[in-house]
Amino acid sequence: MAEFRFCPKCATPLAWLSQMEDGGETLRLRCTACDFTHWNNPTPVLAGIVQVGDQILLARNAAWPGRRFALITGFMEAGESPEEGITREIAEETNLKVSALKLIGVYDFQRMNQVIIAYHAVAEGDVRLSPELAEYKMFDVQDLICWPAGTGYALGDWLRSIGVEPTFMSWADREAQSQESNQET
Repeated sequence: MAEFRFCPKCATPLAWLSQMEDGGETLRLRCTACDFTHWNNPTPVLAGIVQVGDQILLARNAAWPGRRFALITGFMEAGESPEEGITREIAEETNLKVSALKLIGVYDFQRMNQVIIAYHAVAEGDVRLSPELAEYKMFDVQDLICWPAGTGYALGDWLRSIGVEPTFMSWADREAQSQESNQET
């Protein structure tokens, strides 16, 4: 995400300044003219482990390189609960109707400055992808392989919750898989 360069209140260039806060001395982007502080708080992101029948839907975002598949994700909108948000995201991105939701957990994703709120969603209907998604695959539970970041940990926790010990790929395996897929397409 692009970093603020100018104050959104008065257009003065922002500077990295240290200031005493409740937790002690903290370095943040601050405005020297009007005392604006850019807090850079993490963004809440919603993730859905979407179950259709006995299978789990994973999708590939059209903007991603290679052929990486992951959970359905999206940002919360103002005025909606996390449950409403993931239900909306699943409907928007897959055309599926959610009939049941269960919170899996909350996950730190510092690389993107996000907090992921992950749910297991039971859904039904005919899959019709939004333009945001390039393709999807349906997986039997025993065939799911988790990835070592963000929503991959949520998938692992969900598998454990249903009595399945998850298998995690390494980053090297994930990169190699992506390269192979790029060569195939």
